[in-house]
Amino acid sequence: MHRIVPLVVLVPLSLTCGPKPAPVECPASVTEELPPTHAPSTPPAGEPTVAEAKAFMDRVEKELLRLWVERDRANWVKATNITHDTEILAAEADEKVMAYVSRAAADAVRFDKLGDRLPYDVSRKIQLLKRSLSLPAPSDANKRAELARIATFMDSTYGKGKYCPARLKGKCLKLGEMTDILAKGRKYDELLDVWKGWRTISPPMRAQFERYVALANEGARELGFNNLGDLWKSGYDMSPAAFEAEVDRLWGQVKPLYNDLHCYVRARLQRRYGKKRVPDGKPIPAHLLGNMWSQEWTNIYDLVAPQPGRGGVDLERALKAKKIDERGMVRYGEGFFASLGLSKLPRTFWERSMFTRPRDREVVCHASAWDVNYADDLRIKMCIKINAEDFTTVHHELGHNYYYYYYRHLPTLYRDSANDGFHEALGDTIALSVTPSYLVKIRLLRRVPAQSLNPLMRRALEKVAFLPFGIIIDKWRWDVFAGRAKPADYNKSWWALRTRYQGIEPPVARSERDFDPGAKYHIPANVPYTRYFLAAILQFQFHRALCKLAGHKGPLHTCSIYDNRAAGERLRRMMEMGQSRPWPEALKVLTGEEKMDATAILSYFAPLHEWLKEQNKGKKCGW
Repeated sequence: MHRIVPLVVLVPLSLTCGPKPAPVECPASVTEELPPTHAPSTPPAGEPTVAEAKAFMDRVEKELLRLWVERDRANWVKATNITHDTEILAAEADEKVMAYVSRAAADAVRFDKLGDRLPYDVSRKIQLLKRSLSLPAPSDANKRAELARIATFMDSTYGKGKYCPARLKGKCLKLGEMTDILAKGRKYDELLDVWKGWRTISPPMRAQFERYVALANEGARELGFNNLGDLWKSGYDMSPAAFEAEVDRLWGQVKPLYNDLHCYVRARLQRRYGKKRVPDGKPIPAHLLGNMWSQEWTNIYDLVAPQPGRGGVDLERALKAKKIDERGMVRYGEGFFASLGLSKLPRTFWERSMFTRPRDREVVCHASAWDVNYADDLRIKMCIKINAEDFTTVHHELGHNYYYYYYRHLPTLYRDSANDGFHEALGDTIALSVTPSYLVKIRLLRRVPAQSLNPLMRRALEKVAFLPFGIIIDKWRWDVFAGRAKPADYNKSWWALRTRYQGIEPPVARSERDFDPGAKYHIPANVPYTRYFLAAILQFQFHRALCKLAGHKGPLHTCSIYDNRAAGERLRRMMEMGQSRPWPEALKVLTGEEKMDATAILSYFAPLHEWLKEQNKGKKCGW
């Protein structure tokens, strides 16, 4: 659930509203052929007119498209070849976008007084423009340049992070290697060592992060928001306060399921490590859950499987037996989308994507999907491993690529998903269809294994375990941006939230000399994170609706929409809307519902939840 389009400074907007505008056909040629335009000039004196507002937004959209492409090319080069020079080039491109959007958004305020006289498209685009920056810069040029440098520094510091344990005598471990140790290791002290080791990369970011907060808040205030957190929360067609309440409502729906999973997993970890290390009624030590951030617990499946040896799928073994390479993994993902009646990926995707970690340079391996020219230059960036997790990740990332492709015909400011949760949810919806029956159809399995709770448990360790993590990343940042979490308490407030929501705790004492939030990619990379929580809810809502459309009979978790053209057509219709309408309208096109609803995830995991309740009887649950 941690897959993203990693834009350090800007994520090109997301949402939708009013009667659907007629599609605006854009030329298929690459956008660098667009003539350069100039930053908005000083607003003319006198009362603004509707014609003036429309002309203003036309100019802005052309220039935005040019700058976005320039920025994303620079960021692609930096992400796939981290050097001093590529960092500078990316920071400069980011700064240009920040400068332009900040000025354009400020100039657009002049048209607010036109109110209802503005045509729907112009009004919506102005609002999207104001909300488009995930990292707004102050108008002061020196501060703007400083913010761009800080953003690049933090992102690159993370990407180059290593841990050099004394026991290895000069050999350093990269994140991927430490991730493998946490995933496969079962020795308490070895797990603790790499857990602590990765967190040595983030303290150097701490002072820079504090300055970033001050500068980003200043930029957000210039756009009329109280702080950067309120700007982020404004991107959901509701007030920041209403959005926070919506997140809490959805969490309330799923919390009982998470609590029962937590109780059961803690009891199984006690069997392995003993009650002294994993006591009853206490949070779980964070390094024992098979993941560097305890966000997904799939890697401890062998310790918690309900029915060991039954109904399992060894996808990694099947892939390796067929000698599937990294490109072959991606071909399977493309084949899924093609089976729905959607287009195949362009030739340039295969030429320009990064599928493996290069041996000769530093890169950001974090999986991400790109459309560099906002038309058809689709790419993914991954250091693919031949395993089940990356097989699913490939399907997810291609979901982003297909979304990009199907809204490419829209005006610039509409080229994004209905809200940012939709982009993540679409890829994960496809991943939910990576079922045993799908694997049989594509001949990676010979037959569907006997029914058991094991596959549901494996998926719960990924999806249900993630739910509280999906909200604490931004809850912490909302507190930081609003000044409720002071710099002197960054780490303390971080762990307070993780314990409250996730029921985990650090395995060793932490202090304010540490900066554990910075050890999670999305924080130094300035990527809003609530989208992943929304996606965790929406994907099951999407899945339920598409399975019903496909005529699926039986438990929801056994459904795959592979090879169903009706489901593909419904997806296409929703993707083509981009963010031209408010997200409830896009949700209705796909599901027939206008409100996010977590009952679909409860339905999906209902058989497992009943079993968990039985297993937890007599146990001291909670923390």
